Amino acid sequence: MAAVEHDLHPEQWAALVEAWGGCAYCGATGVPLQRDCVLPISRGGRYTLENIAPACASCNASKCNDEVTGWLRRKRLDERTFLERHARIQADLRALTPP
Repeated sequence: MAAVEHDLHPEQWAALVEAWGGCAYCGATGVPLQRDCVLPISRGGRYTLENIAPACASCNASKCNDEVTGWLRRKRLDERTFLERHARIQADLRALTPP
């Protein structure tokens, strides 16, 4: 982690949590959420607004460093819904956050 440059600000994390309203993957609410790298750090990802999704502990641990679409398919979660919502939330938040 220390060797990778990260630029996710606390305000951005709060906006992501609010926009998703629960776990980005399974939809769980009322549980603590963790920062999950959609593209894992081990595969070149970073803690950035575009690459972080709020995840419950179960989904975060299960996904580990897997590629997100393959993991969603294996877990029989709705890949298309996640990807479309991820893109929409990212676009909305980018519009509100200066570069």
